[in-house]
Order: sequence, then structure tokens, then C-alpha cells
Amino acid sequence: MFDLDSYHKANTVDEAIQLLAQNPKAIPLAGGTDVLVRLRQGHPDYRHVVDIHDVAELRDITMATDGTIRVGAGSTFARLMTEKIVTDNIPVLAEGAATVGGPQVRNMATIGGNLCNGAPSADCAGPLLVLNALVVLKGPQAERCIPLHEFYQGPGQVDRKPAEIMTSLLIAPDDYRCWSAGYYKYAMRDAMDIATIGCAAACILEGNRVGQLRLAFTVAGPTPLRCWKTEEKARGATLDQALLQLVRSSVLEDLRPRDSWRSPKDFREQIIRTLAERVLKKVLSPCGVTL
Repeated sequence: MFDLDSYHKANTVDEAIQLLAQNPKAIPLAGGTDVLVRLRQGHPDYRHVVDIHDVAELRDITMATDGTIRVGAGSTFARLMTEKIVTDNIPVLAEGAATVGGPQVRNMATIGGNLCNGAPSADCAGPLLVLNALVVLKGPQAERCIPLHEFYQGPGQVDRKPAEIMTSLLIAPDDYRCWSAGYYKYAMRDAMDIATIGCAAACILEGNRVGQLRLAFTVAGPTPLRCWKTEEKARGATLDQALLQLVRSSVLEDLRPRDSWRSPKDFREQIIRTLAERVLKKVLSPCGVTL
């Protein structure tokens, strides 16, 4: 049993928003793989719960006529691994989902809950950043849409107001069509471990040059981060060994790796350089480029 001060179950997004507005201390409960752990530990911020686990409208994964993909925030990681819209169009998201925890966690944990947790180690954050994903949030007054890189504000801190619900993530067709993307997670163990470093990349080519490159890391700073400076330097670069050296030498300018009990800063820096090169090779390979 959990020591709760209040518990309410919502059947719709609007009902959940109303319940959250009525109790500013309440938090949404989706999959529960993070919230229930903290509740069992007696964390005082988790004693008022609005259960949104069974809100059907949060689980839809659809593609609009213009190609925009909508991923419901209540979609589980197990669903993301097998959903045809995801695997056929944005397989990098399925890659990230497959690295989350073990089967039991993936069957329960939701992508919205994972992102709202604000952890810098969120496995799907990297893939979503290189897909230029937008976060859709709905509150008592209105709905708003913000880029994922603006949603993260600090360790465990995200731009979600107390009575808001993350309803979905949007990925525009121009952000996945003709792009090659990939993700790699480095962890101390091969299964059920938090990432030491995660790296996602996406690339679109113009002949034998880089048209656009996107590069994102998790656990390389206080939040998941895009490598904006490196991306700009790589634009127009020739597809040769010099590109790998450019990325490897530039990437730390964008990131803020730190010492922690999981690994020292210098070790993280080495992994960051190595993963940047490895994931770039991976995304160029389907384009017929071998470096």
C-alpha cells in the first residue's frame, strides 16, 4: 500500500486538468515507474496523485495527411518499439525505446512520463531532439506547443505548469523524410541500466556533402542537449575522415559533462567523442557512405 493523501482517477484529459487545477500539489500518474518508486520512498511531493493511466486519448499514435506524426504522451515504450508508424518512419525513436529498462518497465512506462520526469538520462530524449520534436501541453486556459529542447530547464525541471498535461509529441515530415538517424546508448551493463552517455544523430546529404547534421546527447550535461555549434560547423562538410575529426574535436564545446558517482568527467568526455563518431558512421551507412 502507498501512503497517499489524495488519489483521483481521470478518464479524459479535460478531467485530469480539472483535478490538477483543484489541487496544485497533485501530480499526474501515467505508467508509475518513476512516481511509485518515489512514493514508496516517502517523498513528500508525491502524496497527491491524479491517475491518467487509462486516458485513451493519450495513447494515440497517428499520422496526419500532411505527414505530421503525433505520438500520444501515454504511449508505452513497448508500443513505440512495434508501432508501424514509428518503425516505418521514425525508427530512431523505436531504437531509443528499446533501451529503456527491461520488458516490465517498457510495458508500463510512458514516453510522456519519462520526459516530464526531467532526467538528463531519458533514453528517448536524444532521438526526439534530432527529430526536432515539439511538446504539446494542455492546461485550464489553453494548449501550447514548444520545442523539446526548450521544455528541459534543468535537472528534474521541465516547463510543465502545475495543472498542465503533456498530451503528445509532434514530428513534422520535413524532420524525418529523407533523413537517416540513429541512436546509441553506452551503459555499464547491457540491460536495465541508466545510460552513462546516450547519443543520437540525424543527417541529410547533398551529394557528397553534409546538408544538415543534428547531434544530441543525454547525460552529457544537466539536461539532454543538442550540439548546435558542431551541427553548424558540419554543414556543407565533405563526407570524408575530416568530417569525423571535426565532429570529434568540436562536440565538447556544446556539452557540459560532469563528475558523478556513475563516472568521472574525463571518462564521459572520451565516451562522448567516441559515440559522436560511431553514431555518425551509423547514420551515414544507409546512405551508402562508409568512413
